[in-house]
Amino acid sequence: MTHHCLFGGGGMIVTRSFAAACLSVAVLSTAPVFADEVHRPDKVAFYFAAHEDDWQLFMNPSAFQDVMGGAAKTVFVYMTAGDDGAGLGSRGRKHPYYLARENGAEQAVRFMVDTSGQPVDKEVSHTPFNGHPIYRIAYRNTVSYFLRVPDGHWSGEGYYETGFQSLQRLNTGASGTLRAIDGSATYSGWSDLTKTLRALIDFERGQAAQVQLNVAETDVRINPQDHSDHIMTAKAALDAVEDLACVQRAYYVDYASSKLPENLTALQRDMESSVFAVTLAGILAYDHPANWHHYDTSFVGRNYFRISAGNGSCAPRTHTAAAGGK
Repeated sequence: MTHHCLFGGGGMIVTRSFAAACLSVAVLSTAPVFADEVHRPDKVAFYFAAHEDDWQLFMNPSAFQDVMGGAAKTVFVYMTAGDDGAGLGSRGRKHPYYLARENGAEQAVRFMVDTSGQPVDKEVSHTPFNGHPIYRIAYRNTVSYFLRVPDGHWSGEGYYETGFQSLQRLNTGASGTLRAIDGSATYSGWSDLTKTLRALIDFERGQAAQVQLNVAETDVRINPQDHSDHIMTAKAALDAVEDLACVQRAYYVDYASSKLPENLTALQRDMESSVFAVTLAGILAYDHPANWHHYDTSFVGRNYFRISAGNGSCAPRTHTAAAGGK
């Protein structure tokens, strides 16, 4: 695979330490406007997010561009419930916290899709993959999946309230199982989880010749001190497509981007900030607080990523999961 370091918005200044780290694993290249700015009617783009606001902060406006026509279909996969240890709890508010975060993510996707059309009804199901039903929302040319496994805490050790479960502990073998907070699925080992993701990916990519996987940067030299759930979500997605050389992989700098200069144009920043604002409005609508100022000043206006190009076209695949999702 060919590796390039790409930075949203061209001609900006990169800190020396970041450039050195980037150059150690890739060739520094002039940035395109987005991670993939060319319209591809045969492309399916997957955005793997540990939490329900991750792609809005770290993978946008790349996602916005895909939704607006850069891809035939854009698929958002949210690994954890983003419950911050609350599980199914509401913390004294009107609705459970995880549902507030899901609503924020859903409204963000609808906002992007509906910028060029009238709102329509969504299609909701629990679609089984590898024997595990996953909550699925289809809306025009987008699909969103919510696996709802427990938030694993920054450390990766999990929370007392949800039994110290986490993606990291499943990956290391410290825990043998990982159970969704709503009881919808239990994953028995890391392989069970990655096989489930592979079935999901194969189902959604279908006949597409081009597939792009968007994940958090896994190189700690480029993306240091990231949240454990970010790294483990990326690892799970990458493990799921390990044998698919045709898949193009895009790696995004997450929390470490706050230490880098803004690199988006005014238009790109507007696209990113508007989607994030809608995300927070969706959380507020479910009676939970949202912190606009912190995230706006720390992450909005930045979109750093590198590309690992795929080889050839992806062969068509068919859905092998159990039929009859409900």
